[in-house]
Amino acid sequence: MTRPAPDRPQRTRPARLRWSQIRAQWPLAMVLGGIAVALAFVVLERWRRGAFVVGIVALAAALLRGLLPEHRVRLLGVRSKVFDVGFYTALGAAILWLATSIDALGTA
Repeated sequence: MTRPAPDRPQRTRPARLRWSQIRAQWPLAMVLGGIAVALAFVVLERWRRGAFVVGIVALAAALLRGLLPEHRVRLLGVRSKVFDVGFYTALGAAILWLATSIDALGTA
């Protein structure tokens, strides 16, 4: 006695990204652009400036997360709004404090 083959769902292609979907991620693109600028500073051996830019970018992410509604923030929102704003603010403040408090190499 043979059993009928189980119904298998048809494979479908993933939906293509549309320009409007990519354009809707502008808050995340701004943050990633700022991180790229900071990385460029670090590569050019300006690590304090790079760290400073990372701190500013984290504070900007907190500002964007706090001001934008849920449907606009998209991938920048990870957890609840309160947690994200608090985390980005604390991270940005800590990095800014470190970047400004550590003396440059041997210039005390």
